[in-house]
Amino acid sequence: MKKTVLLLMVLCTTLALQAHHTVSSPNGQLTVVVDAEQGLATYAITLDGRQMLMPSRLGLTSNIGDFTKGLTIKEVKEGSVEKHYDMTRTKASHSDYKANKLDVVMQNEKGHLITVTFLVSDNDVAFRYTLHPQEKGNPKTAVIFGEASSFRLPDGTTTFISPQSKSMVGWERTKPSYEEVYSADAPMTAASAFGEGYVFPALFHIGNNGWALISETGVTSGYVGSHLSDFDNQNGYTIAYPMAGELNGLGSTFAGIPIPGSTPWRTITLGKSLKPIVETTVSYDIVEPLYQPSQSYKPGRYTWSWLIWQDNSCNYQDQVTFIDLAATMGYEYCLVDALWDTQIGYDKVEELSAYAQKKGVSLLLWYNSNGCENDAPQGPRHKMNNAIVRDQEMAWMKKIGVKGIKVDFFGGDKQQTMQLYEDILYDANRYGLQVIFHGCTLPRGWERMYPNYVASEAVLASENVFFTESAAIREAFDLTLHPFCRNATAAMDWGGTIMNRYMSRDNKSRHTRKTTDVFEIACAITVQTSVQCMAVQPNNLTELPQVEIDLMKSLPTTWDETRYIDGYPGRYVVLARRHGDQWFIAGLNAEKEAKKLTLSLPMFSAGQTVSYYTDNKEGYAELKQLKIDKKQQAKVVIQPNGGMIVKSE
Repeated sequence: MKKTVLLLMVLCTTLALQAHHTVSSPNGQLTVVVDAEQGLATYAITLDGRQMLMPSRLGLTSNIGDFTKGLTIKEVKEGSVEKHYDMTRTKASHSDYKANKLDVVMQNEKGHLITVTFLVSDNDVAFRYTLHPQEKGNPKTAVIFGEASSFRLPDGTTTFISPQSKSMVGWERTKPSYEEVYSADAPMTAASAFGEGYVFPALFHIGNNGWALISETGVTSGYVGSHLSDFDNQNGYTIAYPMAGELNGLGSTFAGIPIPGSTPWRTITLGKSLKPIVETTVSYDIVEPLYQPSQSYKPGRYTWSWLIWQDNSCNYQDQVTFIDLAATMGYEYCLVDALWDTQIGYDKVEELSAYAQKKGVSLLLWYNSNGCENDAPQGPRHKMNNAIVRDQEMAWMKKIGVKGIKVDFFGGDKQQTMQLYEDILYDANRYGLQVIFHGCTLPRGWERMYPNYVASEAVLASENVFFTESAAIREAFDLTLHPFCRNATAAMDWGGTIMNRYMSRDNKSRHTRKTTDVFEIACAITVQTSVQCMAVQPNNLTELPQVEIDLMKSLPTTWDETRYIDGYPGRYVVLARRHGDQWFIAGLNAEKEAKKLTLSLPMFSAGQTVSYYTDNKEGYAELKQLKIDKKQQAKVVIQPNGGMIVKSE
């Protein structure tokens, strides 16, 4: 990660203490109005004169004071923020962030002070609260009980949101794990499936006014992870804190902070079209790295036996087979999944790692996060939750050449669990280990905050395509939705480009995959993560056309630029990503009819010939040549549950 250049210009202008104050984006189109009338603090947002958020509540309650009512504005300061930074783990390798800033200092009825800070860039609004030392009682810490923060969207808004699960339910009591089904254009008034609200991120279609993506960023060990409440007519959606039952009932649902101290940022990305939603980098723009990387972490692809071969494949010989497969494909990693501690053993894993390195492949090892969070039985258990044992494990992994870990089955969003995420990441960095999380919460700016962090699952992912035919049927919907929602805010470990036609080791039994081959390969482009699972199987090397094998060998996993081309959540998507000088345009279609599109592709020159991968009648890839016309456009067809890829040479 290159050095961050940060320029913070605070004009320190104290404004007249009127009833409301405004702050606009640098281009003047996005405006936030902050009010404190009749003791209630609110904010509202317009985009180019269109109402995107109605007046919505601000404030929080704490053990040092109630900051939800009886509020008056004491001081207002204007300023601006400008950042320029580089990184390798997100949708863009460079970001130029410019925002205008408004600090609103408010006083409650007892004279206690709180500051609400707004950052407004051209398409993003972020706000957070800061508690200050108080004149009375001199408290140096605070417990935050909850927030009044709300999001009131205009009537008629429809939702693309996923419900928060009940706690300690599901398989081996492992929920919540951000693995529920998303809505598609559902009304706001629809009750959440489990009565616990909705997880971040949450996408909203505000009719002709545009789109809004609501999330949060900057959650560390110093706070809880939040989500949205159910909708109510008065306040819309409000910030909700963790459920009491999470983490097996252990730990507080509240957040504890030092004073002075701040909450995480609440973020709202807004656009007349979906382009700002897909391309936003606000999750990273307003946070900072928390430590330096111990080394340069290597992106890449990994093979994974477990997805199709399941638990029995975690044996020495099957892992040799998948190491050989990774080497044949030119992939950097092989993931050895759960139960390796008992079915292979530590000594044989050392041999396996040595064998992999001779083949130019490095191992990633799976771990259970458990102490006592849930009942997930797979091992290694009781390793990552204990600082002493964790250090010993990581020292061993460094010694034998393991390059990363996948840690599974976390217990929710309480501050205690956030501390565990951070402890694992920090310790792993000391031993040169990259980290992927599964069965987990949404990452909130973590790619920038923790330089060895790769991605999280936090989605109803590819394993479900194996488990049930209903999930296989839904796969196209899911993967045309997430570029606009889940994957728009953070890296997503979907868990594999699946090339078997049948969900079985023999590729002849159980239910079939419902998508075409090009759809699956294109997913390795539309799904953004810097260490990408390519769930090819050994049989695929002889069963698939060579054109598909060659394409899967050539795909990068890091991107210098991402552009939205076309799409609608849950129906179809076309994204363009640039790696160095090479552009990859990937399209997916979840609809029942072929999608005939004329794409505007200004990254290519008029008359340029590019490679065009499309589906033939058998669902295999067919390579054609496509000529960009004089308007820098190209006509493509994406088959139902199919895909297409255009790439420059």
